[in-house]
Amino acid sequence: MQQPIAVLDSGVGGLTVVKEVMRQLPCEQILYFGDTARAPYGPRAAEEVARFTREIVDYLIQFKPKMIVIACNTATAVALEDIRSRVEVPVIGVINPGARAAFRRTKSGVVGVIGTEGTVRSGAYETALKQLSSRIETVSLACPSFVTLVEEGNFRSARAQEIVAETLSPLRAPGMDCLILGCTHYPFLADSISQAMGPEVVLINSAEETAREIHEVLERSNALAVEGETSVHRFFCSGEPVRFREIAQIWLGEQIRLMPVIWQFLALAGRPGHS
Repeated sequence: MQQPIAVLDSGVGGLTVVKEVMRQLPCEQILYFGDTARAPYGPRAAEEVARFTREIVDYLIQFKPKMIVIACNTATAVALEDIRSRVEVPVIGVINPGARAAFRRTKSGVVGVIGTEGTVRSGAYETALKQLSSRIETVSLACPSFVTLVEEGNFRSARAQEIVAETLSPLRAPGMDCLILGCTHYPFLADSISQAMGPEVVLINSAEETAREIHEVLERSNALAVEGETSVHRFFCSGEPVRFREIAQIWLGEQIRLMPVIWQFLALAGRPGHS
């Protein structure tokens, strides 16, 4: 069934989910929207993030996607159920898949969560983990500077390593053996985060688990793409397009060369745009 999977995020962070979908489901067509003009979402009010998410979904629905993936933890926390009530296709977020992955991996029952201010403030991961087991203890920390590093394309710099180490220094809890990367931007910084936390802490990347859930949902509804069908990936951004494309090409590498890719710039909510 060659309809696209629509993936949306506040910026480039959702590309971590896209990379996993391309790896696990190479026949699928991706329709991606990064709201780079209005990133980051973390410091914004929940009502504003919910409105932005609705605007993006309203735009993407014209392409008749067979599924919508909210690849932004902040947007998932405040807008998932609202979007599900508005569209007829399956809608998946990234919080429950990440929580399930941490639940399976932790041996001590102490799980760390790092995310944006909005995600941490929502308590969404704590709620999801408690639903899986009342004995799980969570330790959370907001890391707002991480999104800026990634959106500016500085995620591989020496300065990024310093900022990550300094930011994570307070995140210590006896027995913590898992750390959920509670923002899809954070896997860009996985090497620096792992170095700061040490080998005894396993990083949980919700992108991998989200891609597995996408496969399961599509398989149950007999909507998986068939090998050999013609497909084109489409990438949209609402902000500066050159940097967005550069970061996407670096992160996705060879995977975006496997089939035609269309890059488009789109201004939302009255913002001036450049083609």
